[in-house]
Amino acid sequence: MTTGPEVRGLFDSPTSTFSYLAWDPATRTAAIIDPVLDYDGAAGRTDTAGAAALLAMIEREGLQLRWILETHAHADHLSAAAFLRERTGVPVGIGRGITAVQANFRDIYNLGADFPVDGRQFDRLFADGERFPLGELEVEVMATPGHTDDSVTYRIGDAAFVGDTLFAPDYGSARCDFPGGDAARLFASVQRLYQLPPETRLFLCHDYPPAGREPRCEWSVAEQRAGNVHINAGTREADFVAMRNERDAGLKMPALIIPSVQVNIRAGRLPEPEDNGRRYLRVPLDTL
Repeated sequence: MTTGPEVRGLFDSPTSTFSYLAWDPATRTAAIIDPVLDYDGAAGRTDTAGAAALLAMIEREGLQLRWILETHAHADHLSAAAFLRERTGVPVGIGRGITAVQANFRDIYNLGADFPVDGRQFDRLFADGERFPLGELEVEVMATPGHTDDSVTYRIGDAAFVGDTLFAPDYGSARCDFPGGDAARLFASVQRLYQLPPETRLFLCHDYPPAGREPRCEWSVAEQRAGNVHINAGTREADFVAMRNERDAGLKMPALIIPSVQVNIRAGRLPEPEDNGRRYLRVPLDTL
């Protein structure tokens, strides 16, 4: 008996990101989760090959796309949500915490008072505990902040799409030093995930495998509780917070944080063209 969605993961090697296509087997109703816009930082060029692969998968499987869902405003890749929305007319959803992220980064990028920080760039802002249908299945939104203010997990039956709340057991957990990040909140969010049934499939947004292991998108709650090197069933909050804060202090910024965040707080839309017809991304100096 099927207790959750069919899931296909698409791995973007340059950013080590998994995008997902999840659907109800009974009705073929689907959602795309965390789509990636290809971006060549050296040339300042975007491409939609990854997003097109998701659309081709939808056609091949005979699916009806209903949602484009973001687990948070990512700092390591640009979102293809706007491209997919334009192509399909399907709404884009994210957690309500995006408003705090927008407020923080409006100042950092000096986007001006006319840049709205109420989340209106997205079609739907989800509250913690909100539920909505995906065919005959139900999506439950779980607020899982800590990495960012807006981080959410989408639970669909026995599957949960956790964004950056957890990484693979051999890699651990996400950083908490971005504006709005907090290691104690991340600890609490992981405890919510660990309270799910042990067989629950956790689908990760990233994987950075050690030599000899292929990228893997899916781990069970039981596997994470037993073996996560940063936060397992026996980890104390104080120890996790101390480890996370010390580790974060030595990390470099993600390679694509500057272009990605200013696009992703716009729901994947690129900045409007200037008077010469070209679009520009801003680089705040000596800030991050």
